[in-house]
Amino acid sequence: MYSQIAANKRKTVIIMALFVLVAGGLAWLFTKMFNSPPSVFYGVLIGSAIYALISYLSSSRVALAVSGAAEIEQKNNPRLWRIVENLAITDGLPMPRVFIIEDPAPNAFATGRNPKNAAVCATTGLLDMMTDTELQGVFAHEMGHVKNYDIRVSMVAFALVAVIGLLADIMLRLTWFRDNDDNNSNQVFFIIGIVAAILAPLIAVIIQLAISRQREYLADATGALTTRYPQGLESALAKIGQAGSTMQKQNTATAHLFFANPLKKHSLAGLFSTHPPIKDRITRLKQMETAA
Repeated sequence: MYSQIAANKRKTVIIMALFVLVAGGLAWLFTKMFNSPPSVFYGVLIGSAIYALISYLSSSRVALAVSGAAEIEQKNNPRLWRIVENLAITDGLPMPRVFIIEDPAPNAFATGRNPKNAAVCATTGLLDMMTDTELQGVFAHEMGHVKNYDIRVSMVAFALVAVIGLLADIMLRLTWFRDNDDNNSNQVFFIIGIVAAILAPLIAVIIQLAISRQREYLADATGALTTRYPQGLESALAKIGQAGSTMQKQNTATAHLFFANPLKKHSLAGLFSTHPPIKDRITRLKQMETAA
């Protein structure tokens, strides 16, 4: 299990570095396209960083709001509260805020910038379907996201996707106001820049998906390590695989946060799944169980 966690952490660092390179490369092409001085490059980077920071700071509240999550206290659902509280104590983490979404699909997610301001959320469908052991497995996974700072990585990835999308949109819009001079030595950069502006958002989404998939495997491994009972998480995944996890309220911007893919599989967004196949997750858990 420890080797699986270490491997996924290394892969995520590499993927996040690619994210930064894409954003930086887009800013550099921006200056070349419009024959701008180097100061513009730094200005674009600073502006992008500010926009990313704003997105990062607000994304957790937005994720809870768009999902229709309602915060609860212990008296509202003692069963869920007790399971989350016990896992927080086991992991040595602060007690997160607890939310419930009125939705028949079995699903859950964790969000926040760090363990001190983390929040975990379950759907009513998950609470109705799972046994205590299975529910413990699901929330050991979600608390694994908190423990591994996956919630922060997810927020950063969300912010970087927003920045890359904004830069690409600005580049494409400004092309209408550029003096199209065939003798301009920057024509090559101009063409490359347009192509990059079209492809960059797609590349950013693909990188985000790769981060999300690796983090799901990592959280599965961490959750199994916490409970010392991978079978609980395996059983929960099997039930969700049979019942489906498609939510009534769907949002592609927050899909990567959930325990299982909340989007319709036949939709265009479903083609770029934020989650690895459930069968693969179960297989990896069984492999870790055998190796333990």
